[in-house]
Amino acid sequence: MTTPKICPTIAELRAELAPMRARGTRIGLVPTMGALHEGHLSLVRETKKRAGLVAVSIFVNPTQFAPHEDFDRYPRTLEADCARLAGTGCDLVFAPAAGEMYPRGFATAIQMGGPALGLESDFRPHFFGGVAIVVAKLLIAAMPDIAMFGEKDYQQLLVIRCMAADLGLPIEIAGGAIVREADGLALSSRNAYLSSEERQVAGQLNLVLRAAIARLHKGDAIADVEVAGAAALLESGFNSVDYVAVRDAQTLEKISDLARPARILAAAKIGTTRLIDNMAV
Repeated sequence: MTTPKICPTIAELRAELAPMRARGTRIGLVPTMGALHEGHLSLVRETKKRAGLVAVSIFVNPTQFAPHEDFDRYPRTLEADCARLAGTGCDLVFAPAAGEMYPRGFATAIQMGGPALGLESDFRPHFFGGVAIVVAKLLIAAMPDIAMFGEKDYQQLLVIRCMAADLGLPIEIAGGAIVREADGLALSSRNAYLSSEERQVAGQLNLVLRAAIARLHKGDAIADVEVAGAAALLESGFNSVDYVAVRDAQTLEKISDLARPARILAAAKIGTTRLIDNMAV
């Protein structure tokens, strides 16, 4: 299997895409930060079903990390990532350096509201501004017909949809299903940080969410379920819980009942590793 061609600059990426676009080929983009796992590869395969050419971006975006977070130790495995992409349907890898995305004098920011307010932004206030600017740049660089993002980062998916719509970008923002390990733990590049003991505890996160959903369908009050879910995570061995929240599935607004489609979302820390997960209610 042939590994995909690497384009390190926006100019090279556009040069590769231009003749395909001129021929009417539908173009797909899967933005990632690398350290690829089966969850990422599933997004590539799904995009290939919907597009004739698939590009994957690999860029560890500094603007979405706070100074105390794991930017420096976030895994960077470009060669291995490209090898993993062979045979998935990926045609191109856009792997820019930081200076390509944020050249000297870069001075633009995007401030997000709507679905960006609350949950993650309560604990990582810098995060969605960093995500919005880098994804906007990636979308403008490639101008794909479709861009695919994983539903594991559910709030991020809604924020990107909002940003693309608000900026009038003619791009379909699609969500790919969460891929889970045998015990239900959502695949994440940060799972590599977990010790064997922490990994066992991490597997409880999805079970707590499933139990919470069962309680919701029995008619328990949303506020009571949220409190009980957070307590259950602490009892299972998590160090701290940022949130267990039931929200409107489209807007992430707080809800008092299940009259509309809902989503349960959680973020909790074990050791030094922060894990997130979510499920449809």
